[in-house]
Amino acid sequence: MAKRTVFFISDGTGITAETFGNAILAQFEIKAHRVRLPFVDTVDKAHQAIRQINHAGEMDGNRPIVFTTLVNMDILKVITDQCSGMLLDMFGTFVHPLENELGIKSNHRVGRFSDASKSAEYNSRIEAINFSLAHDDGQMNRDLEQSDVILVGVSRSGKTPTSLYLAMQYGLKASNYPLIPEDFDRRQLPPALVPHKSKLFGLTIQPERLSEIRQERRPNSRYAALENCRMEVSEAEAMMRRAGIRSLSTTTKSIEEIATTILQEIHPDRLAY
Repeated sequence: MAKRTVFFISDGTGITAETFGNAILAQFEIKAHRVRLPFVDTVDKAHQAIRQINHAGEMDGNRPIVFTTLVNMDILKVITDQCSGMLLDMFGTFVHPLENELGIKSNHRVGRFSDASKSAEYNSRIEAINFSLAHDDGQMNRDLEQSDVILVGVSRSGKTPTSLYLAMQYGLKASNYPLIPEDFDRRQLPPALVPHKSKLFGLTIQPERLSEIRQERRPNSRYAALENCRMEVSEAEAMMRRAGIRSLSTTTKSIEEIATTILQEIHPDRLAY
């Protein structure tokens, strides 16, 4: 496959262009050099971007692929008129038909996080992130009732990254709490979790994979030993079944897939986008 450079160009962060573009590129077996060009919010910056894009095409011997979410029409015109690459204007593709369907003009807001300081949703997201950090790994039991979801499972089963993803992406207050050998000896949930059973969601993992992950953290320890991992996973899964806690295995799933499954199960009242 010939070399291709892919550009993601935006007058905001470029996250939308990059996420959408990568989702499309994933349908093709290509290896591309990816370049994000954020904050292209003046005509001068648009000309700079054009020079970079067109130079990449000359060096590669192939047209670059350019995903754009530009909303400023003057800047977009520079890109449209002078870009030598294949231009995919995502906002143009979707916004204009929606304007016609809804009978209203879009506000042409630059980026998802535009004027963040005045956004209640953005402030809610920051509050959720702070909450999830404070309630990571069971380090704080206070205010657990404010949690939208409480993830439980053995150490290194994916609780922390999932909690932070739910907070950052959806503004959910996601706590997480480890199940440890002392809990298995008592054959009961940690007392702090009992009043909040309706908010509990369990994460489990194959022992072999858990052992691999733990070996990276504490090589040759009992904590990482396969026998110990098998015991902990077995006990944790049994505890979840006894308590009627919904759960899923994280072994082969991405954080995005785990979070989506959790959202389908718990149906939180508050979601921030």
